Amino acid sequence: MLIGISITRATSVEATWTTLSLARAALARGHRVRFVEPWDFEVDDRGSLVARMHAFDSPKTTPEEMARDLNEREAERRYVRLDTLDVFLIRASPFDANVLAFASMVKDQGVPVVNDPAGLLVVTHKGWLASLRDVSTPPTLVTRSMTAAKLFQEKHRRPLVLKPARGSGGRDVHLVKRRDVEELEVAFAAVRATGDHVVVQTYVEEAEEGEKRLVWMDGEVLGGYLRRRAPGEFRHNLAQGGIAETTKISGVDQSVLALLTPHLLRAGVRIAGIDMIGPFVIEVNALNPGGAYHADRLHGTDISGTIVEKLTRSGAFDATRTPPWDHLDP
Repeated sequence: MLIGISITRATSVEATWTTLSLARAALARGHRVRFVEPWDFEVDDRGSLVARMHAFDSPKTTPEEMARDLNEREAERRYVRLDTLDVFLIRASPFDANVLAFASMVKDQGVPVVNDPAGLLVVTHKGWLASLRDVSTPPTLVTRSMTAAKLFQEKHRRPLVLKPARGSGGRDVHLVKRRDVEELEVAFAAVRATGDHVVVQTYVEEAEEGEKRLVWMDGEVLGGYLRRRAPGEFRHNLAQGGIAETTKISGVDQSVLALLTPHLLRAGVRIAGIDMIGPFVIEVNALNPGGAYHADRLHGTDISGTIVEKLTRSGAFDATRTPPWDHLDP
């Protein structure tokens, strides 16, 4: 099968990314992989959707080798007509409306797209999770009003976490001390400067014990790991110096995600990284969900292989479709 993967930038790909774990698992199972960057999508003069893509047709021995081929742009480049892909994975972050637009067009031409681009438009906004009344989340406000944020602070009288409604990696996330109005104003203004709505959320005390990243697919928790913050840091993100450790999937985790699952499936989300602190879902990562690499490394599992097998045996592929079409970049 020919698998397309949308990435943000080839020069930024790292060996520890789940994106490469998925690609390597696909290559090991005899599939071919094509990576596309946002500026390499085209509509040609015949109205066909095409892309100039980084091509991999055989397994790479190490993640570092594959990352190097992308970073240094040493992989063979091929033009691919996108309606000949067997599946297209969106793994470009941050949110890019142009990528979602092209992914929507690819989907309209009969190619399975994971995750669904229309669903991603909604699910990647943190207001979506806050709106799910049957899912366990900390008290949360999503607003552009400083007055509303101050009223929320006065009501809850607890430390607060402020972050953009769209974002990842712990960027532009602020911790505000209990009842510190001046600190709230500074943090709120900083997040508003990103152009997004501001998520104002009560701090969860169980965060002292770490944050779980759970890998979810099609209603099943495939595995996960625990992230512990770096000294002097309140964010658990690995990009902010957090440490990955082993963890167990608890009954509470399973019961909470059982309530979240129908919402994800209705949105066309098949793969997600779920962040949990204690009994609360903190974030749903559906745009470029990670976690498989570290969970596999720490627990000796093969989550990436499981994901690839689920994708390629899902029954979504039509053998009567146009056969794969790609050729070397002249």
